Amino acid sequence: MTIFQGIILAIIEGLTEFLPVSSTGHMIIGSSLMGIQSDEFVKLFTVTIQLGAILSVIALYFKYFFQTFGFYFKLLVAFLPAVFFGLLLSDKIDQLMESALGVAIALLLGGIILLFVDKWFKDGEIDNPNDISYGTAFKIGLFQCLSMIPGTSRSAATIVGGMSQRLSRKAAAEFSFFLAVPTMFGATTKKLYDFYKDGFIISGDQINLLIIGNIVAFIVAMLAIRYFLTFLQTKGFRIFGWYRIIVGGIILLLLGSGYDLQVI
Repeated sequence: MTIFQGIILAIIEGLTEFLPVSSTGHMIIGSSLMGIQSDEFVKLFTVTIQLGAILSVIALYFKYFFQTFGFYFKLLVAFLPAVFFGLLLSDKIDQLMESALGVAIALLLGGIILLFVDKWFKDGEIDNPNDISYGTAFKIGLFQCLSMIPGTSRSAATIVGGMSQRLSRKAAAEFSFFLAVPTMFGATTKKLYDFYKDGFIISGDQINLLIIGNIVAFIVAMLAIRYFLTFLQTKGFRIFGWYRIIVGGIILLLLGSGYDLQVI
């Protein structure tokens, strides 16, 4: 993977990680069109550049991360279901990650759901993420587990989960951003551990590529979060639903034409 290819993937990550459109589906299309061959470092790269996206959340919501311990306890409660089911279903999740067809189907089904979300859940009563209960945090964490199905979108699952618990669009989106921090940090840590456990070593050039990728993902994610919140509050989810359907359809068309789509 070249520096240019790494920058493009980092831009895709930054743009799509916090939007309800599935970063996995976009990574599949982007990497395949650029002819990136999947290997252990490429897989590591696509996970570890999430750290840049995580830092963008902390930078934008700095004050939230230096308030009461209750904030962290709620994140922990919401994070625990992903830890439990992630460990329990680890092998099955790895199998699902190998299927571009599965990603396309998840994109399509998720897109159809997003077409109706605004009608199902009117703007909620809770407008501040700090006001949610521990029970609500746990339920949102259960919704996050749906994103273990590649193509579902962690952001979509948690935002819809929050809205189903009477959170406003803004509050649901912000709690989804906050929950991404422990979730993505945990995924990155595990990926790094597995990488070294299996005997792989990161070269100097690869370290530079990881640094560049994280910087790009950080900058792009900051911009994406800012514009997404404004758009979400005024326009809702419908356009994201249609967009997911289009992307899922593109993947199906590529698969049907015999194009080799690699899940990285």
